[in-house]
Amino acid sequence: MKPLGLMLVVAGLGLVAVGLLVWVGAFSWFGRLPGDIRIESGHTRFFAPLTSMLLVSVALSLGAWVLRRFL
Repeated sequence: MKPLGLMLVVAGLGLVAVGLLVWVGAFSWFGRLPGDIRIESGHTRFFAPLTSMLLVSVALSLGAWVLRRFL
């Protein structure tokens, strides 16, 4: 149970860190990357953040790999 507890503490600290960065505006560029599709026409809006979600996927995969490797 000790490794699970440590993993939860690390994940919680990571969420707090990301939350603080979002709160101060460090991710204002997120959703406006090249490759993010934004179409606005009249009353219709379509937004598909393809590049942003690819970046999130890579970051989460890297984080999971680090946790599995070192914990």
